[in-house]
Amino acid sequence: MKRYLSLLLICMAFAPLHAQTDKDHFFDVTKNLDVFNTIYKNLDMLYVDTLDAQEVIGTGIKAMLRSLDPYTEYYPEENMGDLKEIYTGKFAGIGALIRYNTQLKRVVIDEPYEGMPAAQAGLKKGDIILSIDDSTMTDKDVSYVSRHLRGDPGTSFILKIKRPSTGKKMQMKITRKTVQTPSVPYFGLRPDKIGYINLSQFTEGCAKEVRRAFIEMKDNGMRGLVLDLRGNGGGSESEAVQIVNMFVPKDLLIVSNRGKMKRANKDYVTTVEPIDSVMPVVVLVNDMTASASEITSGALQDLDRAVILGTRTYGKGLVQMSLDLPYNGSLKLTTNKYYIPSGRCIQAINYRHDQGGYKEHIPDSLTKVFHTAHGREVRDGGGIKPDIEIQPDSLPNIGYYLASSGADSTEVMLNYEIDYIASHPTIAPAGEFEISDADYEQFKQRVVESGFSYDHESEKYLKNLVKLAQFEGYYDDAKSEFDNLEKKLRHNIAKDLDYNKEHIKKLLASDIVAAYYFQAGAIENSLRGDKQMEEACRLIDHPEEYWKILGRSMPGK
Repeated sequence: MKRYLSLLLICMAFAPLHAQTDKDHFFDVTKNLDVFNTIYKNLDMLYVDTLDAQEVIGTGIKAMLRSLDPYTEYYPEENMGDLKEIYTGKFAGIGALIRYNTQLKRVVIDEPYEGMPAAQAGLKKGDIILSIDDSTMTDKDVSYVSRHLRGDPGTSFILKIKRPSTGKKMQMKITRKTVQTPSVPYFGLRPDKIGYINLSQFTEGCAKEVRRAFIEMKDNGMRGLVLDLRGNGGGSESEAVQIVNMFVPKDLLIVSNRGKMKRANKDYVTTVEPIDSVMPVVVLVNDMTASASEITSGALQDLDRAVILGTRTYGKGLVQMSLDLPYNGSLKLTTNKYYIPSGRCIQAINYRHDQGGYKEHIPDSLTKVFHTAHGREVRDGGGIKPDIEIQPDSLPNIGYYLASSGADSTEVMLNYEIDYIASHPTIAPAGEFEISDADYEQFKQRVVESGFSYDHESEKYLKNLVKLAQFEGYYDDAKSEFDNLEKKLRHNIAKDLDYNKEHIKKLLASDIVAAYYFQAGAIENSLRGDKQMEEACRLIDHPEEYWKILGRSMPGK
């Protein structure tokens, strides 16, 4: 009785404190909304210029949301199409990537999608967009041109272009259609019967696409699968669970959502029997593997069903939902954290709302240990750590500047590719094509003659070191050494092109293949010499090593 009375008194002591806290919170909310409303009313009435309510209040809303996490966003009615595209991967347009040509100061076609209006109309890489109907596009940026290319499905327009390889101007009538970027842009079975599936996003129906690809390859003798989630920023949780369910039994808890409101909590459980629960699976991940991709890779890791290979993933352990707003807008807001089968949440960043949007990475020292189904140690926070860490070949600095659309002189690469495509009606199959040494020498000569230059990172560091040495008084004594080092680090474009030859040849090959075999061909070609893909295949070829990593015995032994 005394114990019960003590507990009752403790609860009574905390109850007024809790009530007071709620009261203070509601008062702060009411007060600040009243202040905001009063400020705007006075601005609208007294400010020297007439205010655009949508712009001013919209800016206020965006600033408020920026103090939270980057995934909580407001979509007014005119931007609802962007939100729909996020969830479905669909939009209506011509089906082509466009880019800004910094040399011509014009927007050009970069890559038509297979089977889409742009490809059907015969548009090619580098075609300069001159006008859309009666609107000139020669002085417009990418976003402006993109908005005019998009529209309602079934609507038509007249597109005028100039083909740089011939100088010929052309016009064509194009009918817009619903474009859905493929969730599985490429899959294929290698000669050694190892299957490969590239899953680029978790949009509606992607699980069916993965399932179809898997079954087709399995029917053709597939003995192991490489599932590529590199660069996949995520999407639908339910699609992720369906993909995991292809490989694990029915009635397993895959992911749990937990947040402030209990009615928004949700558990996702596998609902059907798997297609294959024993075939070796290796999942490729990198630092841009996020969200639903991390649910997929993390769940397969926690259930000891697949080996995760690559580099640590992004670490997005947050879940968003959409709320309808007045006047046909929507709010996409973070409501939950998700927890994968071991019970861990892999969120890497702590967004500190109390400090105006300050964020901090959760250090490894503060992460907690969890265990997989067979007792392997895994940790929360910081994304999914792969079972096997393999660093990819890094893009050299000169390659970045040649390929980046942001540098004025990068168009030397684009111009070479346009000329190459114009002079080669056909090329080798996507999986075999490569730039010959003779072709590369021609490209190298064009780069050197173009006056191409780029920021040399080693020169940057040297300049900073010189400044530091001068500040600390060591420079005069070491001046001769600094001078010699500066001479050795001085730009030599021809030498840099020779040194990074293999990397740049791959960049060129990927762009050129896409013009003939579209996105699927570019992905197939990129697998040539891919260190992570090679290690995944090697692991499947060594089943005892594969199953040992998972802490399991080989099936049948």
